[in-house]
Amino acid sequence: MSPEGERFDAERLRRTVVTFRDAVREHAPRINRLNVYPVPDGDTGTNMARTLDAVVAELDRADPAIESTCQAISHGSLMGARGNSGVILSQILRGLAGRLSSAASHTASGLADALSEASSAAYKAVVKPIEGTILTVVREASEAAKSTAANGAGLSAVLRAARDAGRSALDRTPDMLPVLKDAGVVDAGGAGFLLLLDAALNVVDGEPMPTPADSIGGDSDDLPSMVSAPDVHGDLTVADLRYEVMYFLHLDDDKIESFKADWAEIGDSIVVVGGDGLWNCHVHTNDIGAAIEVAIDLGGRPKQIRVTDLFEEVAERHAEHERRLGVSGLPAVITAVVAVCSGSGLEELFAQLGVQGIVTGGQILNPSTAELLGAVERVNAHEVIVLPNNKNIIPVAEQLDALTAKSVRVVPTRSMPEALAALVVYDPEAGVDDNSSSMSSAIDAMATGEVTQAVRDSHSEAGPVTAGDWIGLVRGDGIVAVAGSLDGAAVALLQHLVTDEREIVTIIEGSDAIASVTDSLRSWVASERPGVQVECHRGGQPLYPYLFGVE
Repeated sequence: MSPEGERFDAERLRRTVVTFRDAVREHAPRINRLNVYPVPDGDTGTNMARTLDAVVAELDRADPAIESTCQAISHGSLMGARGNSGVILSQILRGLAGRLSSAASHTASGLADALSEASSAAYKAVVKPIEGTILTVVREASEAAKSTAANGAGLSAVLRAARDAGRSALDRTPDMLPVLKDAGVVDAGGAGFLLLLDAALNVVDGEPMPTPADSIGGDSDDLPSMVSAPDVHGDLTVADLRYEVMYFLHLDDDKIESFKADWAEIGDSIVVVGGDGLWNCHVHTNDIGAAIEVAIDLGGRPKQIRVTDLFEEVAERHAEHERRLGVSGLPAVITAVVAVCSGSGLEELFAQLGVQGIVTGGQILNPSTAELLGAVERVNAHEVIVLPNNKNIIPVAEQLDALTAKSVRVVPTRSMPEALAALVVYDPEAGVDDNSSSMSSAIDAMATGEVTQAVRDSHSEAGPVTAGDWIGLVRGDGIVAVAGSLDGAAVALLQHLVTDEREIVTIIEGSDAIASVTDSLRSWVASERPGVQVECHRGGQPLYPYLFGVE
């Protein structure tokens, strides 16, 4: 048996998890920048950090015994998982904690076994495992740990071997996945996982933790010039920031990096796109005045300033939803629907179509397992359909059926138009399996697209993409349109979507939709696709001015 100092006991495990959480918080903006797609949803670091926040909160409530510690890690990671990266991380932590839950597993060889179990759990969490991702990094790290432990090495040597092998695997991820090589980045999830091994080495051996300047490209310009998606700010997460501040900014291009750095000091969910002296700026913050003064101090001129109280908006939406349902509560149905969405118009539309449970979330803010589960438990039905409406939320939703006595089915909607198509055929008096089948068929028959603004330079089948370009995306086809204007990208996307056999076009306007652009889209359909019906809804979703559904 290893000497006492070489045991990875409950106290060391706790310190490792807390150190890991703190490191992921600090590195989240850098990890988010590893997103390979030029859309404003590079949130791997954010989702990992918020998942770990839930784990640490659970640890704070647990007693210090190893069994309670491991149970807290397992439960906290399961209920707090956010997004695909959060789900995979939760499985890694659950696999690790499951093997470490007995005193016999505290040796170097026991820790190596735990890393191996973590790798197996991660692979099982993915329907179609892909090499060149976090899965590869975890697996090669665990294999090195097992090999080193088999030779009688202690904890420090085993952890160092795992970390070094993991780093090597991370460096090679672009060679395994062409999409990473094209973007010039390594896998974001793998980069986040390595911080767990760094944290363990810090606790066991006192090795300093890497700073963001030391890793993942350092402070150089090697990474894509993408502004951060929602991340953590000090001891706050994006969910703690009350105000959304948006404005157009006249500012010299050579000052924009200073502007973004100053904004990073006061907020998160930062999106700054544009060029040639005009920028569209968005931030979540608790200091409205500072968010505006930053621009003025740099000699800029903000205009069309919009401020939204996010806490008040969410509370009002929930209160309105409760009012629509009436004081007597939710009506009893055979099958209820829980849907994820952002935008007051979409919430109203979903409610009109019979959705009983609405969870706020979407492209830049993925809800946790616990938030979705709470909505499932509140609806007045034993059978429940969940509409994630975002590919990154699907893995979280798929955890729900095992966590409740209710029967839960996930209809894997990846967009709001797919959800609308599914809700058209929803029958509250039919069983969950019948509803799941009919709703899935409805989304399969629909083609969907979305328009957003690129947040970084990239490559696509439609041509090169420059930060600030408007891009049109189609499920399964990726970027199919690139243009310098919103209407140009939107029309090009419709040309791709509205083929001869289509009959109905649904347009969902986001918070940044422009009336004249909407009119031009209607005119284009009328002239170029006569006979195709157009339905337009005000969704209010952020970042995506137009969502299209074509059937």
